Amino acid sequence: MLGQQFYHETMRNVIVAFGTLFNNIHLVRKNNSGVVIQTMKVPLAYGPKQKWLSRLDADASLDTKVAITLPRLGFEIQNLAYDPTRKLNRVQKFRKVKGSSSDSNKLDHQYMPVPYNLDIELYAMAKQSDDALQIVEQILPFFQPDYTLTINDMADMGIKRDVPIILNSVSYEDSYRGDYGDRRAIIYTLGFTSKFYLYGPVTSSKVIKTVQVDQYANLETEAPKREQRYTVTPNPVSADADDDFGFSETVSFFQDAKEFDSSSGTDKTTTND
Repeated sequence: MLGQQFYHETMRNVIVAFGTLFNNIHLVRKNNSGVVIQTMKVPLAYGPKQKWLSRLDADASLDTKVAITLPRLGFEIQNLAYDPTRKLNRVQKFRKVKGSSSDSNKLDHQYMPVPYNLDIELYAMAKQSDDALQIVEQILPFFQPDYTLTINDMADMGIKRDVPIILNSVSYEDSYRGDYGDRRAIIYTLGFTSKFYLYGPVTSSKVIKTVQVDQYANLETEAPKREQRYTVTPNPVSADADDDFGFSETVSFFQDAKEFDSSSGTDKTTTND
């Protein structure tokens, strides 16, 4: 079981999809006459908010030219937990015939995925209250309390799945750093839970295109004689799993003591030691 290398990038895809939800938020600033004087896109980055607060502590005036601007959005993973309420039958499998013509006789199969919940926090940091409110107001109406994304979970198996992003909480923090006249940081923290599935390795096997059964009348004898052979093949034999095909059934009768040798594909006489 363990030791087989595989990586489907499932968690990475969920995190990227989550960030994509919030990477196109804009805010507008107006003067006292209601005329728009500035429009800006709110930058988004993955990382803890403590990093930005430490940056404010180190240089409250932000005179040093480094890569930080306010307002901004950031998000980070908080927790990963198994979800037993969405458990699937672990003995069932996904199956798919390989798409390429050279591998059309091979079948990929994979056991049912395992449900997990990924807790993510999104924070909006601004120095002006109106900027922070604009950001939050562009997010909250879309979560009631969830927003569903369709993610290409397993491209090799052709699996797409709806992943709900659930809004759990919203908290507010107004952090003053230093004296009254120094820089402030207004932070809205939004807690989300993403319900997704993790997939195991994909294994391949040959597609079964011939089924053959030999029937014997009396197995208690020393050299039992087979009575008949029942064979089933697809019609046409070259058909793929997605084609419209039927089956050809053949029944053969025997009166001998031979057995079918799968390694050579021929009938051989049984020898008893």
